[in-house]
Amino acid sequence: MNRTALALATVLATAGFAAQAESPDLTGQFATTVTTTSAATAPRAKSAHVAAPGNSANPWSTRFNPVDGFRSQRTRAEVQAEYIGERDRVHAFTGEDSGSAYLASRQKAGVPTNLAGQPQRAQ
Repeated sequence: MNRTALALATVLATAGFAAQAESPDLTGQFATTVTTTSAATAPRAKSAHVAAPGNSANPWSTRFNPVDGFRSQRTRAEVQAEYIGERDRVHAFTGEDSGSAYLASRQKAGVPTNLAGQPQRAQ
């Protein structure tokens, strides 16, 4: 009895899964939207990085350099001077609390404190 029930359940489950399989699109309604030129240019459009001589546009290549064409708008001395000027702020944000105490200690300029239950315009 158990073998017969198990065999029947297996056959019905297999038939149920087979009934849900979709048939191929015989009308070709989706095939007409793709042209040969768009299909040919799609792989080239994936990579926005233009390969410089000696560099590869393939991001999985060992020769790939993502900052190859990067040019800075500021000099090294300007960046160092800005960092030295903001050294206390950098130290606060890279500390143990990730800048929470620094942000809490800052004064908010001209922003009133609104507490829960306090309407903006009391009537």
